[in-house]
Amino acid sequence: MFRDKSWMIFAALSALSVGLFAGAQQQQPFTIKAEAQLVLETVTVQDKDGKPVEGLTRRDFVITEDGSPQSIEICEFQKFEDTALPPIKPRSIFNSEAAPISKIGRNQFTAGRVGEIKYQDRRLLVLYFDLMTMPETDRYRAFAAGRKFIQNQMTASDLMSIMIFSKSVVRVLLDFTDDREELDLAIQTLMKKKQEGEEDDDWNVPDTAAAFGQNSSEFNLFNIDRQLAALQTAVKMMGALSERKTLVYFASGLRLNGMDNQAQLRATINAAIRANVVLYPVDARGLVAEAPMGDASTPSSGGVAMFTGASAMARMASFQQSQDTLYTLAEDTGGKAMLDYNDLSRGIVNAQKAVTSYYILGYYTTNTEMDGKFRKIKIELADGQQAKLDYRKGYYARKKFSKFTAADKERQLEEALMLGDPITDLTIAMEVNYFKLNSAEYYVPVTIKIPGSELVLAKNTGSDRTVIDFIGEIRDDYGSVYSNLRDKVSFKLKGETAAALMKSPIEYDCGFTLLPGKYIIKVLARDAETGRIGTYQAVFTIPNLMKEFKRVPVSSVVLSSQRVDMRQALYTAAGKDKTQTANPLVLDGKKLIPSVTRVFSKKNKMHVYLQAYENNTAAMEPLIAYVTFFRGEAKAFETSALAATEGMHPKSRAVPLHFTIPLDKLPPGEYKCQTTVLDPNGKKAAFWQAPVMLVE
Repeated sequence: MFRDKSWMIFAALSALSVGLFAGAQQQQPFTIKAEAQLVLETVTVQDKDGKPVEGLTRRDFVITEDGSPQSIEICEFQKFEDTALPPIKPRSIFNSEAAPISKIGRNQFTAGRVGEIKYQDRRLLVLYFDLMTMPETDRYRAFAAGRKFIQNQMTASDLMSIMIFSKSVVRVLLDFTDDREELDLAIQTLMKKKQEGEEDDDWNVPDTAAAFGQNSSEFNLFNIDRQLAALQTAVKMMGALSERKTLVYFASGLRLNGMDNQAQLRATINAAIRANVVLYPVDARGLVAEAPMGDASTPSSGGVAMFTGASAMARMASFQQSQDTLYTLAEDTGGKAMLDYNDLSRGIVNAQKAVTSYYILGYYTTNTEMDGKFRKIKIELADGQQAKLDYRKGYYARKKFSKFTAADKERQLEEALMLGDPITDLTIAMEVNYFKLNSAEYYVPVTIKIPGSELVLAKNTGSDRTVIDFIGEIRDDYGSVYSNLRDKVSFKLKGETAAALMKSPIEYDCGFTLLPGKYIIKVLARDAETGRIGTYQAVFTIPNLMKEFKRVPVSSVVLSSQRVDMRQALYTAAGKDKTQTANPLVLDGKKLIPSVTRVFSKKNKMHVYLQAYENNTAAMEPLIAYVTFFRGEAKAFETSALAATEGMHPKSRAVPLHFTIPLDKLPPGEYKCQTTVLDPNGKKAAFWQAPVMLVE
């Protein structure tokens, strides 16, 4: 009976398949597509004595992702033999013994197939030189440290690669190799600054061409994002390799504070974790000991700060802040920063010794949703085995954006705003200012700048128009959402409009009314045509100027090169900024546009605007203000003193101070712009300082 029923079922299925085959000849072919995401984990397993545990198989491990068991498909053991290699006698390119390496700019690593272990039992070390931040002396120390390690400290298990970030481009000089002579010659080539017999440009000069999609030089100046974005590019280039990679990052500090983009820092760290790259930053300045007021090459500073100790404290704080980001990069990726140490090769040795024998485990995740959310991973040994396991605790899933309906696009923006892994495809710069409205409230204008060339990319899709969607929020120090932003702006992509976008950035502004306190602002911009998203996140503080008694209370300082008619002003929230009546940047029907990037052309004039507040006076007291430009520590230019004797606002008690400064007589270069406000009767002062760049 069972056999007869089986025959009947088989006959029915055969007839069905014949019918499907006949129908398929009349219809278009169809494709069944299935996607599987391979997740690779490197796990260090050590016994109670700290020695690597060998001989484990995939049956000895248990992996769960968000609590769901995963089936291990790959289990490979990487065993390192730390046998010291004999020192090599280096050849020199500074004489006829050897020639420079033939070419700089491989720009990629040679990777194997997905899941393949390309470098079995080899430790992968990358020397990454951030030449954009290092002066000549620091570069020499970093290069010397790399040569010392290559010549005397490499082991039989080490494979090394050399990368540089210069002229706004990330380059792979050498793929992973154990040829110490070739590695040594590559660094010597950098020291000589020549390639193929041609003089190389100065490594320190920022490129005015496109860097990571930017065509405006102002986005390459005073912007730590470009260095972090370059580092993100470097780790992504290594993502195709399944093995654990260690990147030793040489830089002269990396200062990220204030209004710099915190989202780019988080995106770089997440990219490193996703690519299984551990960062070991090395401060190329070494151990720095300087006099509180600077050494003999530094002119004495002026003002009250030199007598109160504020100037010395500011120098110390600035130096420490330049190391904080290096520490964060190391801590959040599992590495260790080497700071305040003169033997820079020790940083490479620390990275080398930290990578001991480990297992590579791979599984195809059962969660195929590409939602960009964090997936928590837990790895244990099976059958109650005891050992110390070291591995990454999770990863951010990939995020896939496709063709959306209007509702889907709105949901996409909302989800992107909440992502812990920021999307930084679109370049954004932002500036936040504050001005007192009354004894309790402050008006906070926010200006956003995007390179126009980023938008013209939509033209390649055949569209003659694109829309930029903006979404954002401001949270207070307790994490509560204090205010929101949602807006869109349309741009034409043909004719004169497209030509103008290629040459200049676009700006967008909005305004908020806030109380004094510490806030976090996060803004996303999306090109609706291409789907590219940019994120900017920063921490800012609005001080309570009603409680400022030691110094003259002042607002933030706005630097600008544009005053435009309100009918031609930049785009504002909801198409019409309802807060313009409270916006102090609107003067006599014209709006002052903050520079954001603080890059100014000598052909234009610079506008400097701020407000001073006389909170506790019945009648206005006279104030004196002036603006000073410093080139290094030397005074390059100073305006005439501006005496303010009238114009105080009756409600906010604000005294507006506005300077218009011609720049044509100053040579191009980097300056420090300082504003000084003096209260002669109250014997108080206020100082503000920021870097600016003058270009032709």
